[in-house]
Amino acid sequence: MARTILVINGPNLNLLGAREPHIYGRATLDDIKVACVGRAKERDLTIDFRQSNAEGEIIGWIQAARGNSDGIIINAAGYTHTSIAIMDALSAADQPVIEVHISNIFKREDFRHHSYISAVATGVICGLGPHGYLLAIDAMADLVTKAKA
Repeated sequence: MARTILVINGPNLNLLGAREPHIYGRATLDDIKVACVGRAKERDLTIDFRQSNAEGEIIGWIQAARGNSDGIIINAAGYTHTSIAIMDALSAADQPVIEVHISNIFKREDFRHHSYISAVATGVICGLGPHGYLLAIDAMADLVTKAKA
């Protein structure tokens, strides 16, 4: 039976492809979703791919993931640097968490250098564009396989 991975995308990621393409590239969030679903299928995973601009909704998804998914991949976008509440929800999720960023947050403004998510993440992938999501799926496949063994 395929394991389910929740992929959460935070605020403004619905604008990928149009918003600051010199930073985020031309791929849309739908393009990333299609690539993720394809990679997950290769790794015998099912993807539950979501996006929200609302912090509370993201927290609700994380809380609901307990017992309903095997791992969480999250690009919390701007909430990465501000949301202790998302960090707390991820800490309580009781499953592997991989933080993903399309851009290299350490080559950007100083305020982006701090991540609350990293404090509770199993791993972090940043700066590799949309390909980072695929690497996260590969890593998550290995993590959930080891966890279930």
